Amino acid sequence: MPSFCPKCHKVLEEDEICCAQVRYTWRCRSCHKLTTGIALPYGRCFLCGGELEVIEDRDLGDPAALRAVREAMQLELNAFHFYRMARERIRNPQNRIILEQLYENEVDHLHELGEKYHAHLDPSVIKLDPAAEQRLSEWLFRDIVFTDETAAARIYEMAIEMEKRTRDHFRKAAAEAAEGSPERDIYLELAAEEEEHVALLEAEMEQFR
Repeated sequence: MPSFCPKCHKVLEEDEICCAQVRYTWRCRSCHKLTTGIALPYGRCFLCGGELEVIEDRDLGDPAALRAVREAMQLELNAFHFYRMARERIRNPQNRIILEQLYENEVDHLHELGEKYHAHLDPSVIKLDPAAEQRLSEWLFRDIVFTDETAAARIYEMAIEMEKRTRDHFRKAAAEAAEGSPERDIYLELAAEEEEHVALLEAEMEQFR
């Protein structure tokens, strides 16, 4: 049955994919989880079961001018460095594989955040000064013995605590923002995103029990 590509409006005579770069954005009306993808979802929010709404042509202006976006990028960058440094310090090969996955997930989160809010980091800010990184790493992981079998589990505990603090920060900021403002919407979306990260980490923690 003929149809039209939503991007270029080309007539498609058969079932096929045209303009694969077409992206949709939708948000849960209940928990405010914001998601982007190549296909519109059916059913309800996978996090809370809430009703979904499609977000079309949302103009945020200059993302860097929004405090919520700046804070989100900085906090996500902090998490990225946390996982990266933990991965580099671990010695047990099996635990290193586990932390490698955490690091890769955080890289994905950083890219997803930039895609959702059209805010992209300059590659130069991702690199830390070696001396400063060494001091930060020693302070962050001062209570962890990386040669110990419990090191990976302790990293997970610290990660969950970090994600919860970030989630609670966004919730507090949303409560203080003006009703109906773009900032409030973004803070609620970010809090939902962190809630998902907490749930994923807590589920993965079961492997250490």
